[in-house]
Amino acid sequence: MAVAAPPKRQDTRKFFENLSGAGKSIAVLTSGGDAQGMNAAVRAAVRMGLYVGAKVFFIHEGYQGMVDGGDNIEEASWESVSSMLQVGGTVIGSARCKEFRSHEGRLRAAHNLVKRSITNLVVIGGDGSLTGANLFREEWSSLLDELLQKGLIDQEATRANSELHIVGMVGSIDNDFCGTDMTIGTDSALHRIIEVVDAIMTTAQSHQRTFVLEVMGRHCGYLALVSALACGADWVFIPEMPPEDGWEDNMCQKLSENRADKKRLNIIIVAEGAIDAHNKSITPDYIKELVVRCLGFDTRVTILGHVQRGGTPSAFDRILASRMGVEAVLALLEASANTPACVVSLVGNQAVRLPLMECVQMTQEVQKAMDEKKFEEAVRLRGRSFENNLRTYRLLSNRKADSELPNSSFNVAVLNVGAPAAGMNAAVRSAVRVGITEGHKMFSVSDGFEGFYKGQIKEIKWGDVGGWTGQGGSLLGTKRTLPGQHLDKIAEQMRIHNINALLVIGGFEAYVGLLELSSARDTHEEFCVPMVMVPATVSNNIPGSDLSIGSDTALNAITDKVSQVQCHYSSYVAFNF
Repeated sequence: MAVAAPPKRQDTRKFFENLSGAGKSIAVLTSGGDAQGMNAAVRAAVRMGLYVGAKVFFIHEGYQGMVDGGDNIEEASWESVSSMLQVGGTVIGSARCKEFRSHEGRLRAAHNLVKRSITNLVVIGGDGSLTGANLFREEWSSLLDELLQKGLIDQEATRANSELHIVGMVGSIDNDFCGTDMTIGTDSALHRIIEVVDAIMTTAQSHQRTFVLEVMGRHCGYLALVSALACGADWVFIPEMPPEDGWEDNMCQKLSENRADKKRLNIIIVAEGAIDAHNKSITPDYIKELVVRCLGFDTRVTILGHVQRGGTPSAFDRILASRMGVEAVLALLEASANTPACVVSLVGNQAVRLPLMECVQMTQEVQKAMDEKKFEEAVRLRGRSFENNLRTYRLLSNRKADSELPNSSFNVAVLNVGAPAAGMNAAVRSAVRVGITEGHKMFSVSDGFEGFYKGQIKEIKWGDVGGWTGQGGSLLGTKRTLPGQHLDKIAEQMRIHNINALLVIGGFEAYVGLLELSSARDTHEEFCVPMVMVPATVSNNIPGSDLSIGSDTALNAITDKVSQVQCHYSSYVAFNF
């Protein structure tokens, strides 16, 4: 099932020239479970609405506040959303509301909106919240007629508020909404999980322990899958892809092999909704009991719970939510009577609008496929991001026997060039293991191009990059040296080691260095081989790439420090007052 392509909008600069929200009222609410970044979305929607001249309102406590009215619906100002960007949760509150599910509740909500001439809603929540908003929009005309018949509004109010426009943004740490590559809050939740895993790994290594971590995800295994990929977990359980019969023996065998290879820790991640092929729940306690009984390993269980929702939003979530909030207001201003309710989504690196109910229906199709045990279909419906992450995790975690590898005489050299950037080691690990899986012989080069011409080259094996994912800096070593003055020596080393391809992971020096090597192909046939660069620099200044490895981590370090400064300054001001 495919979601319709996003509509094209006219050139942004031309659009802004004619942009006006004069005479319009926009209300913003958050509903369902909270998610880091919701406040950034609220802030963006409020300020964009005010920027275009519209009146903007908060609706406190979600749909409950809309039903109750009164002080729950409050006019917003530019200053009222100051200092919200870095705050987790939702400042304007969220609440489950049974009343809104009833016709009478929606009638009261409509009356409260009409009294303030609010006919544009920005709803930030999950698929249930967005479905409720769409139903409200579909009933709007009949609700107005009923209010008119009861004498609660007059004919003029009915005419002036005849159209209700809805735009949704998905706030959900589970990333369980189809049509968007990432939902608001997911990235921050992943940060919380990985911080815990990194902390646990130090104690696990010290005592040769096995840790079983349960993460959120009753119906969607995105958090479990991606955190397992990000920390190099040994095993992961997700509801979309139950393990095959006999998984207990297979898992224990892998853990045993890890210990035989002198790996001091094992990490198993399980989504709270994980099941086996017979729809039986797989719990952390069951996994612990299995490992202790079969292997005798010292095993601990950690259940993260609501800590995953807590804390300040990551830089990515702040930026994503801000962009989506702006796009939501633009969508409201462009909406006509025939425009269906839309949801602002992330597709690739762009904020786009998609038909709300098409996305909701696809999300419901995922659960239907899982209920019918069509798990491959469920994974496909989750979208390309989920599929790619699952494929990558399998590729990097399942070591093939030498007899299963394809025959290849291809030798690949991997090196880091430029300043260190967080994520370089994860990229090296992935490259090495993918190369080995394809049957190639992989070589590591220490200290960049300088180490290359000095002959600091050696074969690197699957186990050599174990545990590299969470390590900062460059374990290979990296320097800014360019190859220009040492082309002859580098060519000689490529002949000695029969290097058939180069993978350079680094910053602008890596980019320039590969240009120098490719420019020398006429005089050095050794350089007439495939050369690939993976951008890795906190500066994010490599042509052709939207995001370089390391830049997101750098942004998070900056935002953390800024948040600390803001907190300190707020405390200082409050004390002096």
